[in-house]
Amino acid sequence: MELRNIALSDLRIATVNVRHSRKAQDVSDILPSIRARGVLQPLLVRACGDVFEIVAGRRRYFAASQAAKEQGVAVEDVLLPCAVTAEDGDADAMEASLIENVARAPMDELEEYEAFAKLLKQGRHVTDIATTFGQTERYVKQRLALAGLHSAIKDAYRNSDIEAEDLQLLSSATRRQQKDWVAAFQAESDPQNDGEGAPRGSELKQWLFGTEQIVTTTALFPLDAYKDDIIADLFGDISYFADVDAFWALQNAAIAGVRDELAAKGWKVTVLDKGTRFPAWQYDEAAMEDGGEVFIEIRANGEVEVHQGYRAYQDAQDGDNGARDGNGEEAQARAPAARSELTKAAENYLALHRHAIVRAELLAHPAVALRLAAAHMIASSPLWSVKPDPQRAEKEAIADSVAKCPAQAALRAEQKAVLDLLQLEKSYSGTLTRGNGDAHTAASLFARLLTLPDEVVLRVIALVMAETLAAGSALTEAAGMVVKPEVARWWKADDAFLDLIRDRTAINSLLSEVAGKGVADANVSEPGKVQKKIIRDCLNGEGRLRVDGYVPRYMAFPIGHYDQSKTLEIATTSDAIKALFT
Repeated sequence: MELRNIALSDLRIATVNVRHSRKAQDVSDILPSIRARGVLQPLLVRACGDVFEIVAGRRRYFAASQAAKEQGVAVEDVLLPCAVTAEDGDADAMEASLIENVARAPMDELEEYEAFAKLLKQGRHVTDIATTFGQTERYVKQRLALAGLHSAIKDAYRNSDIEAEDLQLLSSATRRQQKDWVAAFQAESDPQNDGEGAPRGSELKQWLFGTEQIVTTTALFPLDAYKDDIIADLFGDISYFADVDAFWALQNAAIAGVRDELAAKGWKVTVLDKGTRFPAWQYDEAAMEDGGEVFIEIRANGEVEVHQGYRAYQDAQDGDNGARDGNGEEAQARAPAARSELTKAAENYLALHRHAIVRAELLAHPAVALRLAAAHMIASSPLWSVKPDPQRAEKEAIADSVAKCPAQAALRAEQKAVLDLLQLEKSYSGTLTRGNGDAHTAASLFARLLTLPDEVVLRVIALVMAETLAAGSALTEAAGMVVKPEVARWWKADDAFLDLIRDRTAINSLLSEVAGKGVADANVSEPGKVQKKIIRDCLNGEGRLRVDGYVPRYMAFPIGHYDQSKTLEIATTSDAIKALFT
């Protein structure tokens, strides 16, 4: 067999090629590597007159042809490595084609990891590796995650003692779990071992993720702080907590301490729900100043892992893309958009309740309302048509909550009194403000106001201003800062409010304000609904000390919130004007 470089223009597909067909072959999987490195494995060809027929390597031929076409290179100038066989019969050529295709075996998971790791050490980026091999970046990251495996586990896979599924499962195991599994695996070869050996398949998954007992070595707190029984096995090598609830109360408090300590150092810390895995392959390692965060992972078996210095891969990619401008010069990296602390519906709830409170307080501050009206007339506003705020609620529960609040009832009572005073019929919306441009009504009302003393006119203006104040606006927030409403008089945290709060940091902070930091820390990894239940019990005095007059930061004037790394539209609006009124 002779090795030669042959031009693309001198190659043809042999009919004996086992991949021969009229339909063009899909080469998308090998095209990226051929674009980057060319054809590395020789084609198997045989001479046929002035040209050469391809016995094996049809897909490489088509991929090289497509790459040449994309790069604008003439086929005469593209040379492919070829192994030229003797001019045997068609049967021999077909046999050679079959052997070449059937004998080819794909790389397994560990081989791919080793290949990717070598390229990474040579300075290649994950993006480059994915492009070269025609894989996704997530696929490459998942293979690179095998780096954390115990060497004995890798050897077991190479020796076919475990399957690929076991290898992938063990890559998610903690270091201690991997050591325990290796010990059990190595014990299988001991003739005196009567145990079941290392778990595999579904048993391995259950062993990793579904234990009911919690060993004492998982505790982040001093064991003497635990006052209940500790159960030891026959040999006393491993001990367990008898009271799982007592363990979690102490463990959660310790987790909260770790969270607070890291936050004090400037880290953004996220405590994951108990049992939620941290998907490391979706993150890049990053320093705190580069957007790195801390994720505290809590296993159902009590283990806690702190993943410090990780940045979501999409955020990292955005930063890399912004590292240079179009001229190749250094440019400032784009910061990832801050996530909202509350849902749109929750912010709508806050906007409407705060709006109702300010409107109600304006009734007792007519001088403020007069000046607020002047501000509307001079600078305009979204509602100065003039028309009343529609108070549109995004959910039926929000509309029902606002309708039942004392602040709304106070406004309705004043509307009826002023309509009677001015001898006017209420509008279709039940408000004093018309907004329909009726000149006769306006003239009649003007004549009526001329007969009324200043205090009555101010009362009317206060009502009109309250009706036309825009919910969620800067002026609503400004008026609230000036009148300093007694919020607890007009509002109480109800089910609609608590149901709309979804942010875990916010929920735990509310619990801390209502029930105390100790209770909040002890429940830091519990689901939001569990923490909300405790808040409701405190507010209603059900099994806990009743808390009256509670006003969260969301309802204070000025407004506050609980996670400064996240956005809150009302707080942003308030902060922009706060210095003018404080």
